[in-house]
Amino acid sequence: MTPQQALKKHWGYDNFRPLQLDIIQSVLDGIDTLALLPTGGGKSVCFQVPAICSEGIAIVVSPLIALMKDQVKNLTDRGIRAYAIYSGMNIKDIDRILDNCVHGQTKFLYLSPERLASEIAIERIKKMNVSLLAIDEAHCISQWGYDFRPSYLNIAEIREVLDPKVPVIALTATATTPVVVDIQEKLAFREQRKVFQKSFARDNLAYVVLQEENKRAKLLDILKKVKGSSVVYVLNRRETKEIALFLRKNRITADYYHAGLSNPKRSEIQEAWIKNKTRVIVATNAFGMGIDKPDVRSVVHITLPDSLEAYFQEAGRAGRDGKKAYGVLLYNQTDRDRLQKQLIQAFPPLKEIRQVYQALGSYYQLAIGSGFGHSFDFNLVDFSRKFNFEPIKAVHALKILVKEGILELSENVFFPSTLQIITKKEFLYDYMLRNPKMERLVKTILRSYQGAFNHDVNVKEERLAQFLKMSKFELVKSLEKLQRDQIIRYKPKKDMPQLTFLVERLNVQNVAIDKELYGFLKLRQEKRVEAALNYAESLQCRSQLLLDYFDEENPPVCGKCDVCLERHREVPTDEELKAMSTKIKQLLYRKALPLKEISSSFSPNQLKRVLYVISYLIDNDFVAQDSNKLLKWIAS
Repeated sequence: MTPQQALKKHWGYDNFRPLQLDIIQSVLDGIDTLALLPTGGGKSVCFQVPAICSEGIAIVVSPLIALMKDQVKNLTDRGIRAYAIYSGMNIKDIDRILDNCVHGQTKFLYLSPERLASEIAIERIKKMNVSLLAIDEAHCISQWGYDFRPSYLNIAEIREVLDPKVPVIALTATATTPVVVDIQEKLAFREQRKVFQKSFARDNLAYVVLQEENKRAKLLDILKKVKGSSVVYVLNRRETKEIALFLRKNRITADYYHAGLSNPKRSEIQEAWIKNKTRVIVATNAFGMGIDKPDVRSVVHITLPDSLEAYFQEAGRAGRDGKKAYGVLLYNQTDRDRLQKQLIQAFPPLKEIRQVYQALGSYYQLAIGSGFGHSFDFNLVDFSRKFNFEPIKAVHALKILVKEGILELSENVFFPSTLQIITKKEFLYDYMLRNPKMERLVKTILRSYQGAFNHDVNVKEERLAQFLKMSKFELVKSLEKLQRDQIIRYKPKKDMPQLTFLVERLNVQNVAIDKELYGFLKLRQEKRVEAALNYAESLQCRSQLLLDYFDEENPPVCGKCDVCLERHREVPTDEELKAMSTKIKQLLYRKALPLKEISSSFSPNQLKRVLYVISYLIDNDFVAQDSNKLLKWIAS
């Protein structure tokens, strides 16, 4: 099958986007390949198509569980067999999936970097016919990157157990020059390699920064002027709900989205927005990864993110259909103060980091030397309350422990309720005779869930309770009784972040924090925050600033951001005319000055309006020019 045939058969498209076919052909030629494509550039197709065109299975490494699950679902819906293994899954499910990958016709195996490095995965991968190793979010491998994850550093080791001919493709939407170099080095790219980079410039996307104190009123104004679908990014979960309700009160259909909502609820909200039943999603940065909605007309940031990488990715979700769209940032002094405060909080004292680590061991009742490789549900609020930590301090301490490779903390992971019958059939019938109240439930399980004697089966308590004409509460109590009586093994659904111990629990005195790495990461974050603030406060073209940050050579001015439009506006408003006239009067009242000195007292983007005001003042006999071409104030 050719790449074009695969694209048409599974995606329904006749043509690839720019650079996609070049990247795919590079991979099919067995060349280690790095693809830098902006958000919405179609990165997944660049490794999925060559995998489909090749014999064997592609191993895909991704740090984002939600994205893995989403891509597996999309591939499965297209008739392509794919599986994902991530934190929180039980060993039986992992074992079954790996067996299918060794012996079945599986085309894709998605793994988190931690699972890739596990002994069980490595031993099975040795037996697989691997066609390709794909690394998504490849910037995570670099300490220069904005989302460095130590677990990515182990990926290159898997190349040692693969056929040397197996190519690697690394993909990212955001990478500066040092990160591009680092990715290739850390993934052990061979001498024959290719780097494909599409310009980060978005000709249809206008970047706008507005200095605003009343951000909600301005948001309403923007949404009234810019019709169509929108995403509004805010700082925290509380704000998502508050602003969504504010928009609803002003007759704009809106909903809110954050990681604290249940998985079914998030899917429901997301689907309504994709189908344009909801116009605006108000969200934290948990929203957007892997979502392909081309007709988003505006992305509005109520608060400034702490890096231009994050801002560029999120704003870049607007206008993927190539039509005019806006990336708007509402900014004020509070944003500067908040980012500077967050920077201090992000690097807590080493003593606090060790205290949080010690508390984790007590929280999970782990003995020194135990816990290696184990994943646990993690409830930040409960953990912080039990040990009297401020949640924000606990989060940042955990992030340092993650960057040290001691822990891994995932986003929320949804696991449906499951049950398995763990007794023999003859005992089961005897149990029903002795417990007549449980007979109807047991018989319903036997009829409704084929294979329950052999493996875990998914259970929807609401539907089962409705069928049995009992409350969900009563059903759960009955299932728990069956478990106590050792008839079934019942696992209620959960939707919690997963915390994984990557090394056995250490004595707190042995928790070594690399001070050099700590200092390096702090310095890098300081520079990222400085760049983000400069973007918000500078009078340079917004697009040019972003492209400069990503090391594009000689980026042009865009002509459509707020700075460029302001620069081309010649006629001042009445308020500007009054303010500029007053300032010019103050400059000229004591002595005559050349035009150049007067104009240099204003910002460069105001030059045309300054010239307009001076002409107005001369025409109305407020200012005159002497024989030396100096301007002087002549009005009384």
